[in-house]
Amino acid sequence: MASAPEEQFSSQLLDAPQHPARNRTVQVQRLGLVEYVPTWQRQEELMDATLAIKSQNRLVETTGAAPVPTPNHLLLCEHPHTYTLGKSGKPEHLLLDEAALSAHEASFHRINRGGDITYHGPGQLVGYPIVDLDNFRPDIHWYLRTLEEAVIRTLAGYGLNAGRITGLTGVWLGWEEGAPNPRKICALGVKCSRWVTLHGFALNVSPDLSYFGHIVPCGITDKAVTSLAQELGSGASVSVADVQERLLPHLLALLGATASEEASS
Repeated sequence: MASAPEEQFSSQLLDAPQHPARNRTVQVQRLGLVEYVPTWQRQEELMDATLAIKSQNRLVETTGAAPVPTPNHLLLCEHPHTYTLGKSGKPEHLLLDEAALSAHEASFHRINRGGDITYHGPGQLVGYPIVDLDNFRPDIHWYLRTLEEAVIRTLAGYGLNAGRITGLTGVWLGWEEGAPNPRKICALGVKCSRWVTLHGFALNVSPDLSYFGHIVPCGITDKAVTSLAQELGSGASVSVADVQERLLPHLLALLGATASEEASS
């Protein structure tokens, strides 16, 4: 059964504990089009640094010293043609062999997020929040719904009624119960270690959707994939940069966070 997200999510927010002393600033980097592996490595480095701070804070708790605030990061980017397989995914859901991957100028990587196989490529907005949920709310279910809600509200600004399908993580068009053509517009896949998050969301703005034809997206065989450009029609002009700037305020507001712009390195 599908569910209307707004009222449900708002009630969840009211239950979220507030910790004004914790760090609610998110350092935002706009990376543009970047290779997948170095970006993944950058995420791992940021996560490891945050976990090291948390470990040190536990040690100083017994001394009465003030803990060091943990940072929060958000990497926004696009990738060249890339397929990634989560740790619970099935390799057979990639329908291309090595030669075909090369012919399509695509790469394939097994990674440590949850979920099955997905595609990244030009025209897709990818967001990687590396945040300490202890700064916000240590609840992975709430965190996933927060990412979804930011996308849902962004798409509403384009006149699209996006929502959730119960039991299927991500954001969908045609999500209402009985709708004839449910189609996924945003995939989510995360890892969480001691409440520090890794990986994130991939929102289809204007990618080449034919690349999804070479996988079983997220292991789902009976539902389509779509994009913002496809839903708006050929007369609409939409860019990743525009969607990025519309989505960021929604995500920050839902987290109760503020942004600090960080230069790309």
